[in-house]
Amino acid sequence: MPNYRRYFQPGGTYFFTVVTYNRIPIFKSSIARELLGVTFRAAKERYPFAMEAICLLPDHLHCLWTLPETDQDFSIRWSFIKSFFTHRYISQSDRPVNSSREKRREGSVWQRRFWEHLILDDDDLENHFNYIHFNPVKHGLVQEVEEWKYSSFHRYVQMGWYPQRWKDCETGDKIANLGSWD
Repeated sequence: MPNYRRYFQPGGTYFFTVVTYNRIPIFKSSIARELLGVTFRAAKERYPFAMEAICLLPDHLHCLWTLPETDQDFSIRWSFIKSFFTHRYISQSDRPVNSSREKRREGSVWQRRFWEHLILDDDDLENHFNYIHFNPVKHGLVQEVEEWKYSSFHRYVQMGWYPQRWKDCETGDKIANLGSWD
């Protein structure tokens, strides 16, 4: 197993990728999508953070958070989110839990870990915003970014950050050069 170290920065802005267990597309279900919204609201109330951007795909999600200036603990937030969601989701579905995951207090909903990246500067932030919003196109779920409903893209269109049509953005070359965090 690689020796991966997380970087903790009080007040930092982070990019995250969180994947479902065995890439099961649970977020095709409106119940799961709504429950995730409830979960994020509960997490933000208990452990404040700003959700800067998000894109929810059938089997994973990408998001950008900014933590409070004196706080660097994104792990406790993800632990809460995964646990809160898992307990409620399993009680509403017939998802089995295997014994190995049960011993670790895990359900059969999420992969054990998540990917995180501390945003370094404005260019890094812009690249990750674009990556998040372009992801449904990358995965072949839609032809155009604006067709995907489960994304903060539409919020940023209303704010004037993005044009209504992604094709009108000057981001095509930047997206092609971004890494893969799926």
